[in-house]
Amino acid sequence: MRNLRKFQILGQPVHLSPDYLQWTIDRLERGIGTRVVTMNAEIVMEANRQPQLAEILEGADLVTPDGAGLVLALKLHGIEQTRCAGIELGEALLEIAATANYPVFFYGGKPAIVTKAAEKMQARLPNLDIVGIFNGYIDSEEQMVLKLQLSIAKPKIILVALGVPRQEIWIQENFHLCPEAIWVGVGGSFDVWSGVKQRAPKLFRKLNLEWLYRFGQEPSRWRRMLALPQFAFLALGERIRQGKLTAHQTNVS
Repeated sequence: MRNLRKFQILGQPVHLSPDYLQWTIDRLERGIGTRVVTMNAEIVMEANRQPQLAEILEGADLVTPDGAGLVLALKLHGIEQTRCAGIELGEALLEIAATANYPVFFYGGKPAIVTKAAEKMQARLPNLDIVGIFNGYIDSEEQMVLKLQLSIAKPKIILVALGVPRQEIWIQENFHLCPEAIWVGVGGSFDVWSGVKQRAPKLFRKLNLEWLYRFGQEPSRWRRMLALPQFAFLALGERIRQGKLTAHQTNVS
């Protein structure tokens, strides 16, 4: 299993792979601990404001392009890369876990939502071995219980839904508890799995318009959505500058 090549978009790394899932499964089977960040345009912009998040991205074992913005930005550089969304990677890993009997852990979201998400996944995958369910609104004492349970249960797949950058920071701080596990920040996936929210139809996803569907569901996200046009403008500017630099180097040589 070889290391994946990194490419920088606006100063933040994204790994390139023909098959992110298979790469992750290989590490899962070998017991190689893996911190996964599924990065979208919002995360890129946030990392450029928060040095701690940027440091976490740089040290992550896998950073996938989750979002049309990242895929299109890579395309500007001549790189054709398939999108790897956190919700899809999480679902695929749960299916593998149910087949191979890997214990899994759910952490994050509101109490009723994470419980419902786990119940629905259990109904869909009867052989799924869920060894822990904790919501994202626990106090410091409950955090100690959570960490103790992680240390004892030793799940092989840990899905964390605390939102960005909380989930990435929490994974970084607690990775040592299960150093052979696959840790994935899955954002709002529990909301979808529980049935509280609906994911965008396949047509929206195919047209790279999932962000628009989410905005229709949650108009209050408009401030966060401002990161998308800002990212697009900066990514295009970065590509133009690099093109000019390449042309200048060619002329000089």
